Amino acid sequence: MQRFQTQERPGWRERAREFGFQFHTMYGEPYWDESIYYQFSLRQIEDDIEDVTEALHEMCLAAVEKVVKDEYWMQRFCIPERHWDWLRDSWLQREPSLYSRLDLAYNGYGPAKLLENNADTPTSLYESGFWQWLWLEDKIQQGEFNADTDQFNSLQDQLVERFRCLQQKRSEQILHFSCCKDSVEDRGTVQYLEDCASEAGIETQFVFIEDIGLGENGLFTDMNDQVIAWMFKLYPWEFMLREEFSEHLEPAAVSWLEPPWKALLSNKALLPLLWQLFPNHPNLLPAYFEGDKGLAELNHFVKKPIFAREGANISIHKDGEEVEASAGPYGEEGFVYQAYTPLPEFDGQHTLVGSWLVNDRPAGISVREDRQRITQDLSRYIPHVIVD
Repeated sequence: MQRFQTQERPGWRERAREFGFQFHTMYGEPYWDESIYYQFSLRQIEDDIEDVTEALHEMCLAAVEKVVKDEYWMQRFCIPERHWDWLRDSWLQREPSLYSRLDLAYNGYGPAKLLENNADTPTSLYESGFWQWLWLEDKIQQGEFNADTDQFNSLQDQLVERFRCLQQKRSEQILHFSCCKDSVEDRGTVQYLEDCASEAGIETQFVFIEDIGLGENGLFTDMNDQVIAWMFKLYPWEFMLREEFSEHLEPAAVSWLEPPWKALLSNKALLPLLWQLFPNHPNLLPAYFEGDKGLAELNHFVKKPIFAREGANISIHKDGEEVEASAGPYGEEGFVYQAYTPLPEFDGQHTLVGSWLVNDRPAGISVREDRQRITQDLSRYIPHVIVD
């Protein structure tokens, strides 16, 4: 795993506009950065990331199996009691999922460590599945890389195939897509998924979360009063389960992507449960709830809200002192405490590897870096290559 400087492609910003990549720069700061790239060996990808991702995912699914059968864990995961049966049924019926991302601390030679599971609303999908692949193709065409230079990236192909498979199991229904109005990045992610679904032959419609209506018959509707029967929503389950309309979620009978059981897989309470189920596993970090016996043994740890996203409200503690923290709206639901492991540092940048899954199969990686030790929503996205 190495970090190299490189020349930006001439006119890439104009090309980004052409392809709808509107959030390559956010709030005046670069989000996509192609002045550098990361290089991995094939062994690092296959043995240290791909195989590990598959194993960690299976462990996470085993944790879900335990939670749905135990009211104690439903409470620990802060799931409202009125939705327990619904989430349990969603899991027992194996309602299909689409994709997820595991965030890993990986330095190129030691075992990758799971930091968290972004299983419900992971973004950076468009730049992972399409844009960084286009960057590599351009670089090969320009002669900077050999023609056999590769990238761990089958995301787009797997997404299209997954949509095609999901469509075969349904009648000729429209797949609605939704996200909030206030995020260009979220809208770009959803548009990319719409395009993948369309390529798979699915008819799609978009409606903002804020514009979803409730019909007289208790079914959700779009702006054209069309019933929503099948929907992908880039909107967290922990919000949906607590909002005013949550009492209508079950009777509305929507087939959701991601399904309700993903509320468990994307929850930070997963981390201490994994440590209980698989103690001392080489790809896990010790993790505890407040009051757990093992917490007193952690001198250097990360405090994470159970519902936190994009690095919000996370703090790093060492020897009783807070050494770094991020702001945000989370925390009332409680915290978990995970042993601190440093992200690898390259030229003053702390580097995080995101490992993607589609239909439970590893599908590629994304690389993010930041001068701060806490990776957040504006941390830069860096392309990668595989060279052997």
